Amino acid sequence: MPTERQKSIARQLTQLIPRVPYIDAEAIRDAAGSRHMRDLPTASALWLATLAHIRHQHTDYDALRDEGYDRDEALFFVIDDVNAVLDRWGSTRQLTSEPGDDDEDMPAEDGKGRLAPKQRPRPDAD
Repeated sequence: MPTERQKSIARQLTQLIPRVPYIDAEAIRDAAGSRHMRDLPTASALWLATLAHIRHQHTDYDALRDEGYDRDEALFFVIDDVNAVLDRWGSTRQLTSEPGDDDEDMPAEDGKGRLAPKQRPRPDAD
């Protein structure tokens, strides 16, 4: 018998991403209900689980990380792909980049000799 939290996750999942395929919905439900998410409000756990699932299963995020891109750089390159999946699934929300400094204020390098994410070319770009 499902718990109240599981019922809430299922309800909110249907509201957040109504056209999500069943196999993806199951994985997201499981992740949102996992032990390390229990202290979060249901809506937050569901949103984080959704983003993590899309990032790892429907984008090149892991390949970019394997190629040496750090977390923020890889996230920068996959944000449009994540939003495309959210659109296909009828999401009521979109992933936005974090508010930060203007592009003019961004340093050319990150202090480790690497270009800042917006200035670094994507590996598959010509």
